Amino acid sequence: MTQVLLHYWAGARAAAGVEQESFTADDIATALELAADSRDARFAQILAGSTLLTDGRALHDDDRRRRLDTDVTVEVLPPFAGG
Repeated sequence: MTQVLLHYWAGARAAAGVEQESFTADDIATALELAADSRDARFAQILAGSTLLTDGRALHDDDRRRRLDTDVTVEVLPPFAGG
């Protein structure tokens, strides 16, 4: 299994109460599920609506379920007002 570091920005950071956290998971989707399950439903909604980036590239659904070979950092950017 690999380490998935979730780095939260703006409202996601405020809802999480931390800037970043790491989960051991086979894929990014599992790490997101673990993060959502560790908090309230509001945080899960924020995660569901967030844009996810790795290495500056937006992740799509198939990217989230792809088995990881190495540790990864995922930038979690929640929806921004007016954007």
